[in-house]
Parts: sequence; structure tokens; C-alpha cells
Amino acid sequence: PKAAMAFSGKYEFEADENYDAFVQQIGLPSDKAEMGRNCKIVTEVVQNGNDFTWTQHFPGGRTTTNTFTVGKEADMETMGGKKFKATVKMEDGKLVADFPNYRHTSEICGGKLVEISTSSGVVYKRTSKKIA
Repeated sequence: PKAAMAFSGKYEFEADENYDAFVQQIGLPSDKAEMGRNCKIVTEVVQNGNDFTWTQHFPGGRTTTNTFTVGKEADMETMGGKKFKATVKMEDGKLVADFPNYRHTSEICGGKLVEISTSSGVVYKRTSKKIA
């Protein structure tokens, strides 16, 4: 099935909810948690049909890139830099991935990139506005 929404674009962090509770829940070390707090992460998404390249640019020049095809297992990296394998699915126009200790969904909502991560009932929501 064709992806319901076009994800391609560059998005800059705008707001998040429940960050501290979430990073505590997934056991992110406090130095990494500090780095990510209110961090103006720019997320760059290149979508070509069901193929995605998902890059996060952190202030200071660090980047994380995950490349995946919807429905196929891919090598991924978590917020904390752990490597793992996941199969990203498309459900109702949302990208859904099961990370080792949380489930992550992404969707385009009103021109914004909305990402929701859930771990044992703790829900972390991050919204980024489109800048390109």
C-alpha cells in the first residue's frame, strides 16, 4: 500500500510533553537526558515510496540516521545510541516502530511532525514544525 502521507521535509523541534518521565522510564543516562531536553533537534525525512531516510541533527553537529523500508526489517539506533533491528509498519498513515523498550509512532498532522513514544504506559509526545 502507498504511504498515506508525505513525510518528506525538515522539521524543527517545537514542543514536547512528558520528557522526564519517559527518559527515566527507558533508563536513559542523565547526561544524555540533559542533552536531549528542549533540544532544538532538526529531523530530516526523505521519503521515496516506502523507503525512508530519517536523520536527526543535534545541536553541536551530532547526527543519527535510520534508513528503513516499510514492512522490512532494518538496523536502527535508539535515542540513547543503542543498535537494534526493527520492522517499521504503516498503520492509518502513521509510521509505527517497536524499539527495544518503547513503541514509537510518527505522523504528519496539520503540517507538523508528531512523534509519540510509549513505554509501559508512559507517553512522550514531541511536535516539530516544518521548516523546509
